[in-house]
Amino acid sequence: MDATKASPKEISDAILEDKRLTRVYPTPPNALSDQERAEILKVCASPEYRSLPPAQIVPALADQGVYLASESTFYRVLGDAGLNKRRGRVALPRRRSKPNHVAMGPREVWVTDISYLPGPIKGLFYYLHFIMDLYSRKIVGYEIYENESSENLATVLKRATLNEGSLAPSVLHSDNGSPMKGTTLVALCYLLGIAASYSRPRTSNDNAHMESMFRTVKYCASYPHDGFASLMAARVWIEGFVQLYNEEHHHSGLNFVTPNQKHNGEDVMILAKRVKVYEEAKAKNPKRWINANTRN
Repeated sequence: MDATKASPKEISDAILEDKRLTRVYPTPPNALSDQERAEILKVCASPEYRSLPPAQIVPALADQGVYLASESTFYRVLGDAGLNKRRGRVALPRRRSKPNHVAMGPREVWVTDISYLPGPIKGLFYYLHFIMDLYSRKIVGYEIYENESSENLATVLKRATLNEGSLAPSVLHSDNGSPMKGTTLVALCYLLGIAASYSRPRTSNDNAHMESMFRTVKYCASYPHDGFASLMAARVWIEGFVQLYNEEHHHSGLNFVTPNQKHNGEDVMILAKRVKVYEEAKAKNPKRWINANTRN
């Protein structure tokens, strides 16, 4: 049709007949099948993974020798199913300053802090005393008391040191709270050869790892926000949390290995095995791997 001589109606009819509008495009070779999408949704809905984000699910599956899809693909499939929401009970992440200390191995730097836990009635609190290894993020010492004190924290430090084969850390970092600067704890650090380190005044980010740890505790799905029924109930709950965290939590700051795996030096072998799983998956369907490199 000569567009210069055609009437407006003829031009309109020609546009309506444009076959590009009804063209059926071929399925991309790297597209997921319906069965693969269903498997991803099934895994995400399973009791083991339903409270975890894809960033933790993918490496956890890889540690079992299983690869379904990339982290971004998991998010896309969940989004298509209307399920792409924050999984578990979480708060929006906040930017934090880098800590002052850097640990290159376990037992080099421990960080400690105390946080309150709600009791059975309004105004009654229990006090969670925590010590964490900065290198592995492993909780090496913990206890809940009815009050916060230097004596209580010293007891937790003694116990943590014994549990670590009587190997004390080189540095114990804390904020400027009175329990952290109390005579009992300071004297124990001196006896064990531990250098005490403190945050700058009014600078909570100097102990950001402990702030993040308490956030993890209080946003745990099973955390009783109405309060713990008793001191014993609080101690039983935190014992279960610590076991789950140290042994099963795939930590984002540790390339998604668990704190225990990092602490015991098992992470190197696990990450190497994970890379092998990703490489095998890439070899089976290279078109799905836009980036030439596989993640660890």
